[in-house]
Amino acid sequence: MTATIAAPVAGARAGRREWVGLAVLALPALLVSLDVFVLVLALPKLALSLHADGTEQLWIMDIYGFMVAGFMVTMGTLGDRIGRRKLLLIGAAAFGVASVVAAFSTSAGMLIAARAVLGVAGATLAPSTLSLIGAMFANPRQRAEAIGIWAGCFTVGAIVGPVVGGFMLEHFRWGSVFLLGVPAMVLLLLIGPKLLPEYRDETAGRLDLPSVGLSLAAILPAVYGVKELARDGVHLTAVVALVIGGIVGYVFVKRQRTLDEPLVDFSLFAAKAFRTTLGGMLLFSVLGGTTMLFVAQFFQVAQQLSPVGAALGLLPGMAASTVSFLAAPVLARRVPQRVLIAGGVALAAAGMAILAFVEPAGGPAWPALGFAVTSLGVGPMVALGTDLVVGSVPVRKAGAASALAQTVNEFGYSLGLATVGTLGSAVARSYGFASGLHVVAGLAAVAFAVLVGFVAKNLRTA
Repeated sequence: MTATIAAPVAGARAGRREWVGLAVLALPALLVSLDVFVLVLALPKLALSLHADGTEQLWIMDIYGFMVAGFMVTMGTLGDRIGRRKLLLIGAAAFGVASVVAAFSTSAGMLIAARAVLGVAGATLAPSTLSLIGAMFANPRQRAEAIGIWAGCFTVGAIVGPVVGGFMLEHFRWGSVFLLGVPAMVLLLLIGPKLLPEYRDETAGRLDLPSVGLSLAAILPAVYGVKELARDGVHLTAVVALVIGGIVGYVFVKRQRTLDEPLVDFSLFAAKAFRTTLGGMLLFSVLGGTTMLFVAQFFQVAQQLSPVGAALGLLPGMAASTVSFLAAPVLARRVPQRVLIAGGVALAAAGMAILAFVEPAGGPAWPALGFAVTSLGVGPMVALGTDLVVGSVPVRKAGAASALAQTVNEFGYSLGLATVGTLGSAVARSYGFASGLHVVAGLAAVAFAVLVGFVAKNLRTA
């Protein structure tokens, strides 16, 4: 029998059961992140084995992100209605089955279909786990620490992904990388019902299916359009996709404002902490992800390092971000959150400034340092910012708020590649790759410097 918990008592401290439950919730975060990075390594082998052409390879890589971005908002709201634990377990089961199908795919089309199902299942995991953390940890300090651990797992997955993926590909067939997440999902299905509480909004009405259709018809073309712009520049298909996404998005917003139980409650944006933090996280994903890509390419193109050498150059930054995620909630016990977040953004701006002046002749130390300093500043914005987003809304809306936060990150990365990344690539083609990195990092440094003041002004009560 499924138990539905009431809203947690404000300030109530979590016990051993909740912290063990957090470990269970951290598994999907770790494995989803790891899955993305190992696929990059596996692509050459699987493309050869499945005779996948260039277009099919792009869809194998992109379809997962399309589905995650398209279904995240729907899944966050659905979890509030049917139960967040129930949705998490359904998603975990689907993710495990689709992983097995992907591992033993016999054609590119079969793998693309499996990856699409993985994306839909993946869209259930982040908002469900994050909103459950909000329900399990009512004490603000403990919730911030729990979210920091949860967010850090994404970075840990990025660190161990290339190492584990390289080992698997060296000793086993390419399909083995898709099986990495299966044991974790089985474990989640076995012990999740015993350790995780159920929470759903008993006052929520029926899910508005037209809104679901409109959200997909708005988000999917928009994400596709920005990815096409990033890949091939301005062309008719990309522009048409963006226009369609924009028009349908406008209709979607208009509909939400007329519904008693909208798919996306835009009244959430009335909270200054909510909209300020979401805006800051969007800016971080737009500029941070693009800069990391350019730094990785700088190691390989400008300094002629091997892929392994480039990965080692990024490793200090990945480790720094993990430490930052874990340390930010602890520091928040003594330092106001707005001060920590503003300080972290300032540190990220300083790291970007270092990257804006690196030269190939200077060796790998300076770009590695710049990326590490930037990564060290990310933790407060992502960990504490996510906590502010979840904590600034009623518990019954936590699923929808969590989904918005994750959608911002997904969309921001694609948007960054399409805009700042395209500009940086154009400069790199004309003036050399170092100049491309200088432009991208310089824009990020200026934007983050401006964001410092914006955060300090609008998060005064945080």
